[in-house]
Amino acid sequence: MGKLHVFFYLFRNMLTRRNVYVVVFVVSVIGLLVVQYQYLKVGLGLARVQFSKKIDEARSHINEELSEFNTLSYTLANAITKDTSEVKIGLDSLERASQFYLNDYISYQLGVSGIDAPFTYALYARDSTQYLTSQKPHLRGKDILTYPIKIEGYLPEHLQKEVILELGFEDINTYFYRQLNGLTIPGLLFLLAIIVVVFWVLRSFYWQSSIITTTNDFINNLTHELKTPVFSIGLASKILEDGLTEDKKPVLELIRRETDRLKQHIDKVLELASLESGKKLMQFTELDFRPELNRICEDFKMLSQYENTDFEYQLEEGPYHMRLEKFHLENAILNLLENAKKYSDDPKIRLKASVHRGKLIIAISDNGQGISEKERKRIFRKYYRVQNGGLHKVKGHGIGLSYVQKIVRMHHGHIKVDSELGKGTTFTLSFNLTKNGQHV
Repeated sequence: MGKLHVFFYLFRNMLTRRNVYVVVFVVSVIGLLVVQYQYLKVGLGLARVQFSKKIDEARSHINEELSEFNTLSYTLANAITKDTSEVKIGLDSLERASQFYLNDYISYQLGVSGIDAPFTYALYARDSTQYLTSQKPHLRGKDILTYPIKIEGYLPEHLQKEVILELGFEDINTYFYRQLNGLTIPGLLFLLAIIVVVFWVLRSFYWQSSIITTTNDFINNLTHELKTPVFSIGLASKILEDGLTEDKKPVLELIRRETDRLKQHIDKVLELASLESGKKLMQFTELDFRPELNRICEDFKMLSQYENTDFEYQLEEGPYHMRLEKFHLENAILNLLENAKKYSDDPKIRLKASVHRGKLIIAISDNGQGISEKERKRIFRKYYRVQNGGLHKVKGHGIGLSYVQKIVRMHHGHIKVDSELGKGTTFTLSFNLTKNGQHV
């Protein structure tokens, strides 16, 4: 059992996402090669059948020509019988002329039937007497296709023997492969293109993973550097508490809450990095979100009074019981409120929360510059920012809305944006409410 546990432990460690991608890629390439090979086998089979049909057609024409009395059959008969009485050339010249004459005729008939493969031939009698052969030696063997043609008519009658013309095709597979080049070469090129593209995608993926790892290391170091000034702010707020007038105490309380929030940010930065890389899940708890949402609105309203921002909110009576990760959901809502403030010249922001058919609906609207329909399809992309005449009027990094969408989806919620240029934008969030741990 101990060895079995060790094996499964090693197997689980080896089965990383990277290894899975590599294995799937290798198996896919092998599968494509197998499919290509099977198609090639089918193509070769079809090529053989088509070749046999063409050769039968050529054999029929050749037999028909040689069975009649004509210049070709007469010349062959004289060369076979070594009769030069009616021609004014020597026997060697007659045999050579007959050899070329027959070769050209066979080549012509094969070409008419659509066959351009190299061939050899032999003209012989049934008793194995060989009369004429092609310039290239005519061979027989396992890898050579031979097609005998039994000659009828003039030649066998003149020679008083059964005459056979045998055609031979050596290295016929090369000919078939050449015929299939129109299928195999494009298939191999497409396969090579797929391999190159997938390799490039995997390389880009691993390069991005390396960047994420480096970024997370940087964030880790940065969080430790931020803890010292945050601690100093907290200490300074405690010192300021002595002798503070009553009208300033709410401001000091706000500073303390925001300092605590900043501490939570620092503690949660690494968690957020882990969330981005998919290595850590958020810890969800079930609670009434209405008091938390009311506190968010109260704090934002207090800040708005010092920043000349008109903010009003309306929360339908609760409770808003739901499963949530409080820290990230609060951040998502605050992110939308901050965006509404930043992208308005004279901000008027409204937040309305209501319950409808077992869902909590949170609508955040503003009177900002609005977002065009084309831009609305892109604003949730990471690092994408809405441009105005090629310029970004508000500084930022283009990750806020991407983060909001990610958090909403991890709460199994939905986010919708409605906007009209010059009039403003409304973001609507919807979440499932729960009752005794179950969806309402």
